[in-house]
Amino acid sequence: MKSQRVWRRQGRAIALAALGIVSPAASAAELEVPATAVTVRYDLEDGRLGDWKTIDGRWAIEAMAGAPSGRRVLVQRAVENVFNVIVAPVGPYADVDASVQFKPMSGREDASGGIVFRFHDGKYYVIRANALENNFNLYAYDRGRREIAGVRVSAPALGQWHTIRVVAVGDHIQGYLDGTLRLDYRDSRFRAGRVGLWTKADSVTAFDELVIRGVPSAGP
Repeated sequence: MKSQRVWRRQGRAIALAALGIVSPAASAAELEVPATAVTVRYDLEDGRLGDWKTIDGRWAIEAMAGAPSGRRVLVQRAVENVFNVIVAPVGPYADVDASVQFKPMSGREDASGGIVFRFHDGKYYVIRANALENNFNLYAYDRGRREIAGVRVSAPALGQWHTIRVVAVGDHIQGYLDGTLRLDYRDSRFRAGRVGLWTKADSVTAFDELVIRGVPSAGP
């Protein structure tokens, strides 16, 4: 009887994991950036992008009711590019803990938001969630995108605010979606760089309250 109960519990756990309700990474120890890290916060309330660098896309600060941190957000509205990237002024960083709130607003091919990190010379990692897909993925980009880790999740709701967070310490990378650790992976191809935001294809997405806590680096 006891063994049957154990098997039932294991079966339920497997079923929940398949639905994305339980993450295989959830039991991993939480990464922490070193105490020497410095924190920068962007709430965009001054209405200026300043030294942000647009790589691709049409990015602009817009007024939006219900914005998490105030009245203004950063919106990406280009629908014809493969990927859309904008990079924050600070950095580069080696170890970094970055989070942002995002709202996928529309998109038929894609309705996503992501954090770019260790961006240098057009190469970067990106961790992203998509309101049209039940997955949460980590990619490396170097003249082409390559998926290096992914997990099934319940798709973030279109038209609602969600939170993505990534922590990268050395070659160890962890990704969080709405406060839950979902990805725990190791990859060493990119060592340092700047932090930015990302969408794909026809995704129109709003971003707010980007917080970066990182260890400054002299270069990659």
